Amino acid sequence: MKKLLRALAFAVLFVLLAVLGGSLYLISYSLTPEQTIAAKDAASFAYMYDEYPFLEGWVDSLRSRGALRDTTIVREDGIRLHALYAAAPEPTDRTAVIVHGYTDNAVRMLMIGYLYNHDLGYNILLPDLYHHGESEGQAIQMGWKDRRDVLRWMEVADATFGDHTQMVVHGISMGAATTMMVSGEPQQPYVKCFVEDCGYTSVREQFAKELEERFSLPTFPLLDVAGWLCSVKYGWDFREASAIDQVRKCMLPMMFIHGDADDFVPTRMVWPLYEAKPGDKELWVVPGAAHALSYRDNREEYTRRVGEFVGRYIE
Repeated sequence: MKKLLRALAFAVLFVLLAVLGGSLYLISYSLTPEQTIAAKDAASFAYMYDEYPFLEGWVDSLRSRGALRDTTIVREDGIRLHALYAAAPEPTDRTAVIVHGYTDNAVRMLMIGYLYNHDLGYNILLPDLYHHGESEGQAIQMGWKDRRDVLRWMEVADATFGDHTQMVVHGISMGAATTMMVSGEPQQPYVKCFVEDCGYTSVREQFAKELEERFSLPTFPLLDVAGWLCSVKYGWDFREASAIDQVRKCMLPMMFIHGDADDFVPTRMVWPLYEAKPGDKELWVVPGAAHALSYRDNREEYTRRVGEFVGRYIE
């Protein structure tokens, strides 16, 4: 009997250590992918000019006029955050805050900056989220705690472009989830609408999908333990980081965009998000578009649809 109990105790201990180790690895793998971030940062402009050749001349023109600028803010905890911004070609109060995706940065959202600044004549501000680009920070926040930083950037954009702006917030992928998380917070009068492109319903649901597809592992107990460890280490839990819960509280208009060939943030996620949103909303499911490629593959239609949507709320 003693041998059996000892063997059982060792088995339980082994399982507990395996779960703990797996959960720690999951947090490190998902929230501090340093090599991926560094590689993307180093190649951002080259990548963007290759994918979107029309950007190079536009960026060169902005730089030659001193129009593409850097700015920083410092959070209460001392963390420095960075953003790019540019005024519209002609003076205007129309302003877009543009939010990038997972392991990306402000530079990798310049195609949406082009849409708003070059095509629609908006002022633009593109933040580097916490632990991305030139911003400091311990680990990726998956949009949840980022929503507070983006709200601060929205205030900065309003002040930078003359106060009393008319503002849209537009995000892609994790930036779209961030945008939705922002949308559920109390808003300033200058905020008029939101555009989310291929955002996930919640961090937990997205991580569960990745855990199953990449590692063939069940969500319980790994995600529960990993979420608890994340709350201890970084101050937030996977369960609370819910875009869909925030969208339910959003009282401003929102446009939802999702490619019907998206297998990273599955297309199925857009339907409950759209249904959860009260009030004015619009949905465009883009035929044949993979994750975060709706603009690249449908540039003219994307520009037209976004321009028409924001134009209903921003004069």
